[in-house]
Amino acid sequence: MKTKLTLQLEATLYQFCLEQGAYVVEEVAMPADQGIVDTLSYQQLANGEVQWRCYELKVTKADFHSQAKLSFIGHYNYFVLPQKLYEQVAAEIPSKVGVLSYRAFDQQAVDLAPQTLRAPGFLTVVKKAQYQDLQVDEQALTSHFISSLFREVDKAKRVAKGLQLYSDDQLYKELRKRSQVGYDVYQPEANLFDRFNEELEDQKLTALQEELDARNAEYQALQLQYRQLQHPDLGARL
Repeated sequence: MKTKLTLQLEATLYQFCLEQGAYVVEEVAMPADQGIVDTLSYQQLANGEVQWRCYELKVTKADFHSQAKLSFIGHYNYFVLPQKLYEQVAAEIPSKVGVLSYRAFDQQAVDLAPQTLRAPGFLTVVKKAQYQDLQVDEQALTSHFISSLFREVDKAKRVAKGLQLYSDDQLYKELRKRSQVGYDVYQPEANLFDRFNEELEDQKLTALQEELDARNAEYQALQLQYRQLQHPDLGARL
């Protein structure tokens, strides 16, 4: 489960890469058993040269010192760190690895922004990455990149198409998973099942009311037709 800060770094890095003119995708499995990189970007320069950049996101000192494999196989490789964490681990960063420092926008900046901000914060290059030769076969890396892009497109299409793509069993399991925090007797609005059931009841009542209104309108129309048949001169007066 990603922390809120990790998600903020991820969203900000995504926007940062787009502004650099790169294609970007998160969580890409590397070829040749080189682990999984947090974010991978692909950029084609004006001269036709292709540059690959790998980004590893770390939010705590323990996370930075994790034994998880660092997939720094790109031409340029970076840590993406909150500013405070960078100050704590700056001396431990390898010479060839760059650093992007993250800072969140304060609420005043958000309120004063002329339009909705596309990211929760901004990144600063506090240490430049040094170029290295690609550490894996480029054709294999491209294949993995495309596969990860397809995964994200598929996820987006599933969201766009809604819940009809999922079986009742899948939906039931997801509902149970989200309700495992326990039932709060004193705050029923906090219970997912109660909220769902209340909304479902509201929908039933709305549907029944619409059906009743439609039947009443039909009844009134039939009653008017009957009166006109019984009294032909009524229609002329109306």
